[in-house]
Formats: sequence, structure tokens, C-alpha cells
Amino acid sequence: MAQIIDMPKLSDTMTVGTLVKWLKNEGDVVKSGDMLAEVETDKATMELESFFDGTLLKQFVPAGGQVEIGAPLAAIGKPGEKVDAPAGKPAAAAPAAKPAAPASAPAPAAVTAPTPAPVAAPAAIAPSPSPLAPATVGRVRISPLARKLAEEKGLDYSRVKGSGPHGRIVREDILAAAKNPPAPASAPAAAAPKSAAPKADTWPWRSVMDKSPVQADSVAPLSNMRATIARRLVESKTTIPHFYLEIEVDTAPLSTLRNNLNAGLTKDGVRLSVNDFVLKACAAALRAVPAVNSSWDATGIKYHSAAHVSFAVAIDDGLITPVIKDTDKKTVFQISAEAKDLGKRAKDKKLAPAEFTGGTFCVSNLGMMGITRFSAIINPPNSAILAVGTSVKVPVVKDGAIVIGERLALTLSCDHRVVDGALGAKFLNALRDHLENPALLLL
Repeated sequence: MAQIIDMPKLSDTMTVGTLVKWLKNEGDVVKSGDMLAEVETDKATMELESFFDGTLLKQFVPAGGQVEIGAPLAAIGKPGEKVDAPAGKPAAAAPAAKPAAPASAPAPAAVTAPTPAPVAAPAAIAPSPSPLAPATVGRVRISPLARKLAEEKGLDYSRVKGSGPHGRIVREDILAAAKNPPAPASAPAAAAPKSAAPKADTWPWRSVMDKSPVQADSVAPLSNMRATIARRLVESKTTIPHFYLEIEVDTAPLSTLRNNLNAGLTKDGVRLSVNDFVLKACAAALRAVPAVNSSWDATGIKYHSAAHVSFAVAIDDGLITPVIKDTDKKTVFQISAEAKDLGKRAKDKKLAPAEFTGGTFCVSNLGMMGITRFSAIINPPNSAILAVGTSVKVPVVKDGAIVIGERLALTLSCDHRVVDGALGAKFLNALRDHLENPALLLL
């Protein structure tokens, strides 16, 4: 009897997944442990593993289709065995071709492509024989893997003709276009749409802005990640009684220590950032004030024995919070190396579920983008989150004289069901003590 492969739950918040690409074709021999497909969840793109031996008899979902958890993806059995989609299970939500709708019409939340196409194209899996096309006006439908591959190859994907559902550009389209790269556009009209959006290459956050240029009125369908973020943030803000505590830290000692270490005392070539020290200091403060290292539960307050500090990473269509496990037991150098690795793989959507779940406290840092202070929304089930701004030089009073000092604003968002004002203040004071005496963080 054929074995049915269902869409598994690949993250704690996942409700649907997008089948980005099949790695095996119908009729291929499959062994246990072989990777069948690439699946995009609300947080990452992962490979789907087979736990059966046999032949891939049937693919129930085309590349680019959305599937609810538990819905059938494929069937594996003996060669020649007949199989149909099982009755009674949720059907795969593969996008269907529709006529172009007015820009004001709402986009269906089930579609995962980050950008709408001007005209819907019939679904197709086979690569188009003509991979290059005139530059697309407006926003482009492209899978995350195809976008990443195009950027690596320096390819203008707006001129690539998509062969996926609704004309979505998939990996095969980029590979085909790379073999026959487009010549520079000679007609002024081809470049006209881009001139409407002036570039500011000197902006440090330009790489983020370039991911979603708005050139005309449009409605962008929600990605799995953006829909999940929206749901969880509304849940957090409406069900958790937030309150906020702010403190300023003298970062002059930290700047001196960090500069000295990066000038020649770094270990294994790791250059330390302010955020590395903040992550370490948060773990130390959680040890000093363990009641903040907790979560609200319907049956009581859960206190965590381990300090697993997560940090927010901005990616194309949202953000994700990789976790540094046992942060208090690691050196600043280890934290720095691990944070850089997790951050890079988070942007590539290559994190495993265990790497972005299980955090007991979260840090959100916008200092590198010039934000001096802000308040963050708590990331359930944590009871608090720390918002970190940028360190600024300001006049301060020291020994009765006005001098130039460095100050860093830290804002703690607390769940009042778990953390009271005095407890939150105690945590911030412990955090400030560690940051103003950064040599303690190297022990």
C-alpha cells in the first residue's frame, strides 16, 4: 500500500507551508533519508525528508503551491502502483490562475509570493524556453530561493520570465537566464520605470529597502512569515499588559574596551560589536535577577533554569529571532561568532527550527540604523524584551563639570502579569552594572 507524505509542522507557529521546489520527480526511486522537496514555512526554507523506501508515485502539489499542515504532498509505493489523493484530508492550496484584478482589490492571504504580478499567468512547472523578457514594470513575483540566486549571480530578475504559478520566477528560471544573460537595455523606455524611485545608496539600510521598492499603487499578497508576524503581534499587544522601563547606560568604558579588543586583541579574527556585549550582559542580568527569565502560563508562572537569549534579525519579508542557547555560559567571543553565523543563515532562511525556538528573553537592536530609542513588542512566551538604541555623544555632568559623554538608551518592555515595576528596574540596574563595567563580561 502506498505511503502518503503529509505536510509536517516545521515550526511552532506554522499553519501552512509553500512547496518551493520538488527535488524528486514522479517515477524516481526514493530511499529513507532522501530529500523530497524544499518547503517554505513562516520562518525559513527547509528540506522535506522521506522516511520511506520506494518510488515517488504521485505529487499532489505543484511547485509554488501552498499546503495546510496535514495535507497530502506525495505518495511513495511500489512501481506502477495506482494512487489518488486521499479523501477526507485538506486539499493543497495551490494558487490558481485568475484574471488581473484592480489594484484596490485585496490580495488573498494564502499566496506567499512577496510581490504581485500585473497579469496572472497560467501555472507551469517546466522552465520557459525563453528565460529573458523585457524589464517588469512594478513589483516582481519571485521565490526567495530564486531571488537569492539572482543576487548571487548579479542577474536583473525583473527581466526574467517566470514559469511558476501566476508567472512567479523560480530557481530554474534564474539558472536558465544565467546561461543567457540579458544585454544592457538600449531603449530609454526600458529604464524609465526605475527612474521613478530615486536611489540613496549611501543609506546604511539601503539593502533592506531595495528588497521592496514601491513604484506604483499595488497590493502585495501576504507571505507566510508576514501573516504569522501580524497574527502574533496583535495577539501579544492585545493579550499581554505591556509596560515600559527606560534607562541610560554610560558606554564610554565599553567603547574603549571594544576598540582595544578589535584593534589587536580579538580572538580567532572575531570583531566584537556592541550587540555582542549586550547579549552577554542580558544573560548575566538574567542570572542576577532570575525572576525575569520567566513565562506566563495559564496554570502559573514558568521560571526557566537556562538563559537562552534571542535577538531580532530583519529579513526580506519580516523578522526572525535566532536563539543563542546558554548565553550566560559562553564568552563574548563565542556569542559574537554564533550571532554572526545565525544572522547570516537567518537572512538566507536556512535556520533549523531548534535555532529560532526556545528563547527565554529577547533583544531587539535598531542602533545600527540610527534609532536612538524605541519600545519593542514582547515576543511570546517571553515575559520581557529589551529595545536597544544607538550610542550617542551628549553633554553630561561629571565631577561638577560639563563634559562629552556616551550614552545608550535601553527600554525594557515587560509583561505586567509576570514582571512588576520594581523587578524590571532591578533587572535594568543589573544590566547597566555589567555594561558600565564591561571587563566583567570577559570573565
